[in-house]
Amino acid sequence: MSLLSPAIEPLRFREALGHYASGITVVTTHIDGEPIGFTCQSFHSVSMSPPLVSFSVMSSSASYPKIRQAGRFAVNILSEAQVEVSNQFARRGTDKWRGIDWQESPLGNPLIAGSLHWIDCEIHAEHAAGDHVIVIGEVKALDLQEAAATQPLLYFKGQYRNIAAHGAA
Repeated sequence: MSLLSPAIEPLRFREALGHYASGITVVTTHIDGEPIGFTCQSFHSVSMSPPLVSFSVMSSSASYPKIRQAGRFAVNILSEAQVEVSNQFARRGTDKWRGIDWQESPLGNPLIAGSLHWIDCEIHAEHAAGDHVIVIGEVKALDLQEAAATQPLLYFKGQYRNIAAHGAA
């Protein structure tokens, strides 16, 4: 009798991971006069000293080679009002920047207007991991927006969600 698990079914694996709520970001860069960006929900902090963050991207991504070439990126943490921004940057083969208001970060990366806040990074390392690349960024600048009532855009069980309002603590 084998103690090894049977092969993990990809759809079942995806469904199981969908039970973990995550925030939604758009990772951006600017190179050769062209803004680049894609929706990313696999983003997290890595280290406080030095300040490092990470995101994962499909190895087949059309956007990531340009981010690698630029050597830098911004993480735009989306607010609950930015569902359409998330959807627009998740599509392939479209003008992702149509109608998007943005300005340049200190490192020259696009910062999307209305985002909850942003983190400006230089690529620190990258690691191949299955069908993805894990990218580590060293944080060089950041900004927390002061809109106290603004909530993050969340994703859970295949749908956008928001944080339920509770009474003041």
